[in-house]
Amino acid sequence: MSSSQRQEFLAGVRAELPIVAGVVPFGMIFGAVAVAALPPLLALSMSSVIFAGSAQFIGAQLFANAAPVAVLLMTTLIVNLRHLLYSASLAPYVRHLPARWRLLLAYLLTDEAYAVTILHYTEQDMPRDKPPVAPPAARGDNRHWFYLGAGLTLWVSWQTSTALGIFLGAAIPASWSLDFALALTFIGMIVPTLRDRPHVGAALSAGLVAVLTAAWPYKLGLMAAALVGILVGVVLERTTRRRQTAHTETRP
Repeated sequence: MSSSQRQEFLAGVRAELPIVAGVVPFGMIFGAVAVAALPPLLALSMSSVIFAGSAQFIGAQLFANAAPVAVLLMTTLIVNLRHLLYSASLAPYVRHLPARWRLLLAYLLTDEAYAVTILHYTEQDMPRDKPPVAPPAARGDNRHWFYLGAGLTLWVSWQTSTALGIFLGAAIPASWSLDFALALTFIGMIVPTLRDRPHVGAALSAGLVAVLTAAWPYKLGLMAAALVGILVGVVLERTTRRRQTAHTETRP
């Protein structure tokens, strides 16, 4: 590992550490919930094989309710569809890497790792007052080591915290309300990315729909909120680009 690679790796670790503070309670809650439905070894294996908190929660609950395998697979697939958007967003920055790197980084792709990594890429490649442009595959670009540092930091914290939840289980008082830490974590992840009208509009519209549809069954309100947020973001993005294009064409 060169000096530049080491610096990028450690920068990724440092960027992820504040988020880990909210991930650890979430992992402990999953461990406590999963061990009530699964054998401890299987519950622990979910964190290393699946490595997706929301999908693990839903999978454990469906398993406990003896849901059909098809329902379990389809539900977890839908929950994790957002990773397609994450991977598409990161693809221009990592497509020049060897397959072994891309496979490793794909495994480490999570909400928390994506949040700090995409900021690290875009802050260096894109002025804040211009729309994003897919960067070239630059030789000597070691920023994937930042991604690796952030992803491994989250991976280690998730494995450790879920193990603690599995083995401590009932020793965690419900009065601690550890589940609220997850909401705070996601708020902290989202706020730094709200830099323009499309991002702000998408976040506000999705939040509003999520609140209005909170009583919908089967968490369908979250799906509706996600779709509305995406639609509003796309519309505002296209509107912003048209205005920028028109402004450029009318300048002398």
